[in-house]
Amino acid sequence: MPGILNFASSFLGTLLAEGRGVSATRNPNHPILPLELYDMEGCPFCRVVREVMTQLDLNVIIYPCPKKGTRFRPMAERIGGKQQFPLLVDPNTNKRIYESHDIIAYLYEFYGDGRTVSKVSTMGIRTPASIAISTVRLYKGIKVRKSIEPKQPLILYSFESSPFARFVREYLCEHELPYLLLNVGRTQWQDYVPPLVRQYLLPDFKPNHKNRLGLTERSGNVTVPYLIDPNTQIEMGESADILDYLKENYAV
Repeated sequence: MPGILNFASSFLGTLLAEGRGVSATRNPNHPILPLELYDMEGCPFCRVVREVMTQLDLNVIIYPCPKKGTRFRPMAERIGGKQQFPLLVDPNTNKRIYESHDIIAYLYEFYGDGRTVSKVSTMGIRTPASIAISTVRLYKGIKVRKSIEPKQPLILYSFESSPFARFVREYLCEHELPYLLLNVGRTQWQDYVPPLVRQYLLPDFKPNHKNRLGLTERSGNVTVPYLIDPNTQIEMGESADILDYLKENYAV
């Protein structure tokens, strides 16, 4: 797929999400340990869970489980008894949960405002939109590709509906590269100003969001995606540069 079409379909996917997976609430109920999600990036049912994780400002270790993958699918089966995704593991409560609606209800109960989530909301609104996103992306982030397994998980600053971060997450999933996802959903109106414009018009602005502040201290600004590789001590932004780096160091 040519680059311009690739970006166009990713941007269309962001529009189809209708604002979900962009903003974050100020969440006082952060788990002590990161959650763990056995996930397929292009799976519509996994996507609706990741949208809520952005909204609730939750950090999560992603174990990519593309079709015919051999790295984490067997691990998911040992933990939960079957290869079905998404699978959430919460080391803070020792919970193991399948089914996107059940996972979302659990996240709101334990790490959100305690609201009750209806199946109509999950299956009737979120899921059809997510299926449309997977369709326009031609189900990228689903099939496995060979790779070199990193000794330590990578670290990725992202929010679910970023059209640029989506390219990187798809690549990480297809190549079974685990990563700690640090969500940087937007919490202030200034966060919606493009980074270069924000630097010029709002030079004294500082995010009030922990991960956004941490990313600013690392890179000088909040641009996503931003990748940290603890295996090589390399850090970088810009999706094209990140993809080149991943291909050079982990593709087979």
